[in-house]
Amino acid sequence: MAEDGDIYTQDGTINIKRKPAIKNKTGNWKACWFILGNECCERLAYYGMSTNLVNYLGERFNQGNAAAAKSVTTWSGTCYITPLLGAFLADSYLGRYWTIASFSVVYVTGMILLTLSASAPGLKPSCDSNGCHPTSVQTAAMYIGLYLIALGTGGIKPCVSSFGADQFDETDENERKKKSSFFNWFYFSINIGALIASSVLVWIQMNVGWGWGFGVPAVAMVLALIFFFAGSYLYRLQIPGGSPLTRICQVLVAASRKLRLQVPDDKSLLHETIDVESVIKGSRKLDHTNNLRCLDKAAIETQSDRAKRLTNPWRLCTVTQVEELKSIICLLPVWATLIAFATVYSQMNTMFVLQGNTMDQHIGPHFEIPSASLSLFDTLSVIFWAPVYDRVIVPFARKFTGHEQGFTQLQRMGIGLIISIFSMIIAGILEVARLNVIKNNNYYDLKTIPMSIFWQVPQYFLVGCAEVFTNIGQLEFFYGQAPDAMRSLGVALSLTTNALGNYISTLLVTIVTKVTTRHGKIGWIPDNLNRGHLDYFYWLLSALSFLNFLVYLWIAKRYKYKKVAGNAP
Repeated sequence: MAEDGDIYTQDGTINIKRKPAIKNKTGNWKACWFILGNECCERLAYYGMSTNLVNYLGERFNQGNAAAAKSVTTWSGTCYITPLLGAFLADSYLGRYWTIASFSVVYVTGMILLTLSASAPGLKPSCDSNGCHPTSVQTAAMYIGLYLIALGTGGIKPCVSSFGADQFDETDENERKKKSSFFNWFYFSINIGALIASSVLVWIQMNVGWGWGFGVPAVAMVLALIFFFAGSYLYRLQIPGGSPLTRICQVLVAASRKLRLQVPDDKSLLHETIDVESVIKGSRKLDHTNNLRCLDKAAIETQSDRAKRLTNPWRLCTVTQVEELKSIICLLPVWATLIAFATVYSQMNTMFVLQGNTMDQHIGPHFEIPSASLSLFDTLSVIFWAPVYDRVIVPFARKFTGHEQGFTQLQRMGIGLIISIFSMIIAGILEVARLNVIKNNNYYDLKTIPMSIFWQVPQYFLVGCAEVFTNIGQLEFFYGQAPDAMRSLGVALSLTTNALGNYISTLLVTIVTKVTTRHGKIGWIPDNLNRGHLDYFYWLLSALSFLNFLVYLWIAKRYKYKKVAGNAP
């Protein structure tokens, strides 16, 4: 008769009926296909309405280049801040499955409202030969729809990738290897959705209408829900570990109460449960580390602690609980250095689109490609590089590095940061060439200059290549290095780099506009880019990204990977 270890997963996961998950009936790739289908449709919905949003705000709501770019980056930033809320609820109370289900309903509501604001009489701005004339109510309805979407996508964003990774038992060596591949294919599915969005949906928005252009993404979001619920009986669910914020506060309070005590040289004297499992639901024990030793004071067991039958967690914490907080603190420097990459990435939906608006968009004599559709080359780049990385680069690199995954996660992210710098340099060179054509031919007031938009392809392609290294590596790094019971929070933390990247882009545009328009000057980013200097903005981003990379190298060299108790380093 088979033992429980052969029948059930050993990572504490349960099935939808809240019973221990059976290995051969749940999880693995058979469950992941539903999650990948859900992610593909959700990303189609998201990119379908966001890729061309800067043009929508300009066309229907009369926002200038700088104003529309700031509106988009501020909204995009919010989409990557709200994951903190979704992660907290998932890790603390609801679990990832029910968090995804709940916030998806909010998401669908926002998509429907945005579609109505672009198509329903009364909510749709009236337009004539003099342009569109949105009322305050119509503007409010549009923004409410957008920010409901920001709440919905934020709620599910940190949970879906973590939920997919949960389908592989980390205590099983074969399943653990598959988990790394999952993150590559997860990002691949994201970009299949983005490919359809940036090509078909952008064309619909520019040639058929915004109502249809937003309506199709709304339907895609409904399909995402169907995909998700269809796999319910195959999923493995991690048990919520309780509020991570409470546990963090307990360590800080307990350590401050024992501030005058000396941490013993023998770390085995620090408090830890004698059970195999830690006191935190859904979390394995963590080995003690020597960094941030001041926090170890929370685990010093005094005479009064021993005299009490029940341990008060506000006075005495376990080593695992202390190491949880250490793990999060150690992630923060790496997290901070990834914000610059997100700032570069945000240019695809703003400055790249505005740059493309001034160029010749024709394919043949009759067909025009919308400038926002050029992002499909970023998507094609990801679709190309993700399987190449998984099937070619990793086995090749493994021969030289001896590392199971070819590169460490930090090495992988660093390579992406270098590539992102080159993407900005290429964008800047193109802008210099574009401005030279304008200067030499006096095209300053020409709406579209005779220079093909396809000159933008290299900068989009390089951003896509950088994504495969940095964004996928980042997802895997923050999921793997976060404590078991804080994994949604770890992924949410990684996503906030995108939020801050968008906010910094907004701030940079604001500062650059204010500084460069002094004394009546037209500035770097005017409404007529032919008279501006967008290339200077790209050079600024290149320089900041290079300085950031040097800081990243210094931090990455000193980072120590998490070690689970009982596992080899």
